[in-house]
Amino acid sequence: MLLFRWLLMLLLLVGAVCFAFYAGTGRRHYLRLGWMTLKWTLIAAFAFFAVLILERLG
Repeated sequence: MLLFRWLLMLLLLVGAVCFAFYAGTGRRHYLRLGWMTLKWTLIAAFAFFAVLILERLG
């Protein structure tokens, strides 16, 4: 569980760094990479919380 939390925080940090690179360079590659990272981080977070909820119910 702790490893998963650290992984989510690391992915959010990577997304923020990609957005900062886009703001600094203006290259759309970093914007696309940042959105993709953010999307998969949110999907992973929702899956994590779904498992926690199902664990509490069962």
